[in-house]
Amino acid sequence: MSEFVDYLHEVFIEFGSIRSRKMFGGHGIYHNDLMFGLIADDELYLKVDKHSEAKFLERGLTPFEYMKNGKAFKMSYFLAPEEIYDDADEAKLWANLAFDAALRAAKSKGK
Repeated sequence: MSEFVDYLHEVFIEFGSIRSRKMFGGHGIYHNDLMFGLIADDELYLKVDKHSEAKFLERGLTPFEYMKNGKAFKMSYFLAPEEIYDDADEAKLWANLAFDAALRAAKSKGK
């Protein structure tokens, strides 16, 4: 586990317990068995959907992208705002946005 992943336990102390799992050269960040965050190159990205994406865009936060066969693919994860690392209340607010998006995605898959 990276030091950054370990540090996120501290960042999200007000949000609740998290766990991580290695995946695709990075880590998935989970709460209550739902992935709400993604770490790539020591950058945290949070889950978004149509209900929350505008909040990330308003802040100028960018989506996670990866290249495959020369094409860029965007995922439903956006860069986390910097202030979450200094403010536990902000971390909780943004984690809740991401977790709610993960809950909605899980519900839609269950239908």
